[in-house]
Amino acid sequence: MIISALPALDFSGLLEGGGEGAATSVQLVLLLTVLSLAPGILVLMTCFTRIVVVLSFVRMGLATQQTPPNQVLIGLALFLTFFIMAPTLSEVNEQAFSPLMAGEIDQNEALTEAVGPMKEFMSRYTREKDLALFMDYAGEERPESVEDIPLTSLVPAFAISELKTAFQMGFLIFVPFLVIDMIVASVLMSMGMMMLPPVMISLPFKILLFVLVDGWYLIVESLLLSYT
Repeated sequence: MIISALPALDFSGLLEGGGEGAATSVQLVLLLTVLSLAPGILVLMTCFTRIVVVLSFVRMGLATQQTPPNQVLIGLALFLTFFIMAPTLSEVNEQAFSPLMAGEIDQNEALTEAVGPMKEFMSRYTREKDLALFMDYAGEERPESVEDIPLTSLVPAFAISELKTAFQMGFLIFVPFLVIDMIVASVLMSMGMMMLPPVMISLPFKILLFVLVDGWYLIVESLLLSYT
């Protein structure tokens, strides 16, 4: 039988060291759990959502189809996210991760210490109206401090606040490109070139305008200033 030929799993090595071996295994499970939740944490608990939505609006406004490609936009959004979140992540590392690895605190204390800086960051950019929506729906009382806000209400409130801000910035980015499209369309109609797609003519002008004003610098600067 093939099944009988398979070697049996031996977990005795984890228990030989007593509490130390068990603690190591628990830390490994905790690390794997955090890594599995990392995409959700990155999207909903950091500035990644606002950045990637704004960059997508820039590409749509330019009407350059897949230029820059998705990999470039997501990569730029990731590095900008790490740059903006660096102070918060450093605080999480100093207060939670490093003491946990040194054995100074347990997993519950580390989780509590790690959540604190993240709550401070998210609450700073969450609208009261959005937070009240989820807290009222859950029947929770008004918190007296940031520490009293439950993550179950703060995370979705922060997400929709970030989406609103991103769409506001995207609208302001889209307007100049729309004006160029309207001007080109009006000129083509006045010349009787109704069969010529206006987008084909306006695309070089939009790219030229974007390059002349140093558009990527202005976009990144606006994103950084929005988190000051």
